[in-house]
Amino acid sequence: MRYQISGKQIDIGEALQTHVEGELGGIVGKYAERPTDATVVFSRDAHEFVCEATVHLSTGLTTQAKAHSHEIYSAFDQCADKMEKQLRRYKRRLKDHHKERSQPVELSEASSYILAANGDDEAAEPDSLQPIIVAEMETKIPSLSVGEAVMQMEIAGAPVLVFRNEGNKEINVVYKRDDGNVGWIDPTK
Repeated sequence: MRYQISGKQIDIGEALQTHVEGELGGIVGKYAERPTDATVVFSRDAHEFVCEATVHLSTGLTTQAKAHSHEIYSAFDQCADKMEKQLRRYKRRLKDHHKERSQPVELSEASSYILAANGDDEAAEPDSLQPIIVAEMETKIPSLSVGEAVMQMEIAGAPVLVFRNEGNKEINVVYKRDDGNVGWIDPTK
């Protein structure tokens, strides 16, 4: 597995990098058969350290975790515990999908935009109904089954996931509802 361990405006020592590689490699190797790469970023948020970890699996699924702590090692350990909990929760389903899927998840190219917020003054009328684009990025849309999409959304901790349904090849959406359930939008029905 390839590791990319970095710090945003903080120095990451050799001992911390070795600790991260050992711990994360053990956790991911225990639950996922073929991890490809891991990205771990450390940063500071006021008086706390923040650790964000992302692990890509060979099937195209991604797991993410984030933790805060007063000490940098503690921030990583909490982040690793969250990731281990996610992977443990989905271990059976991850391994089942590995056996069914002989090829990695197919990814389609798409554009992703960040739109400017309307601001706090709701009484003012907007000049036009066209939103202001703040940023434009490339993104990938995975081709998944509905079950895999729900699992991917929950593993990544995302509130919504757009995917191409493997069953009908159409764009679908799964999302977390306020009542705790998962919603699924399938425009073909």
